[in-house]
Amino acid sequence: QVQLVESGGGLVQSGGSLRPSCAASGSIFTIYAMGWYRQAPGKQRELVATITSHGSTNYADSVKGRFTISNDNAKNTVYLQMNSLKPEDTAVYYCNLRHGSHHLEVWGQGTLVTVTS
Repeated sequence: QVQLVESGGGLVQSGGSLRPSCAASGSIFTIYAMGWYRQAPGKQRELVATITSHGSTNYADSVKGRFTISNDNAKNTVYLQMNSLKPEDTAVYYCNLRHGSHHLEVWGQGTLVTVTS
């Protein structure tokens, strides 16, 4: 079984920064990609950013230029540097892992990010 442990969410003022992280442990096959998704109240879960084990990244248009995703393959950990935060970034942020030849998907429990104006 695979576990994803997220940390680093919290409360921040508009314009501030946060850097949540997500560490994967357990019976992990070869990691294809890790990433972050978010779900705001009353909205569907949406992609924030993903990064493959080779370092290829993908960002939602709404966060390009403000957020940076990175990983540490040796630690099976992914980070999300979030700068210039806006109130509309307020959401529960979920870590996502895809591993193995069939890209098995695992989700974290979520970490709350609240941005006040």
